[in-house]
Amino acid sequence: MKSAINSSYHLDSVDKEIIYMLMDNAKTSLAHISKNVGISTTAVHQRIKKLEQAGVIENSISFLNPRKIGYKVVSYIGVFLDQPSYYHDAVKALKEVNEVVEAHYTTGNYTIFLKVLCRDNDHLMEILNKLQKLKGVTRTETFISLEQSINRQLKV
Repeated sequence: MKSAINSSYHLDSVDKEIIYMLMDNAKTSLAHISKNVGISTTAVHQRIKKLEQAGVIENSISFLNPRKIGYKVVSYIGVFLDQPSYYHDAVKALKEVNEVVEAHYTTGNYTIFLKVLCRDNDHLMEILNKLQKLKGVTRTETFISLEQSINRQLKV
């Protein structure tokens, strides 16, 4: 079996259909998938296991709607580090900030680009103050999302 990290995994049309159904609802039953793709539940189960083992399917989770639990501000924060050597320490500290839901090591102006969820602008200001105190952070640049127009998984 091919490793998804080192090379591409060949997906046939049945694999893709299974993946799309799971992306739409991770709780979709094997029986429902089986009925829709035209193979047995055992075959569906085996394909899902192979896709998991190959790293094509990483995990099956339910997503929270942040707005429903009071996190109404979505922001993106570019973090400038004084020196690249501070990167690993900064990431370690960022992992301790619950509101940071994504962190990317990037090219361009920012060393790290973050996605941050906050209750309101005051909460965002608290997070910014926390981030700006991290060792090596020289400054931050913040963008507030007014609307998320697209939210989807990659379809293959």
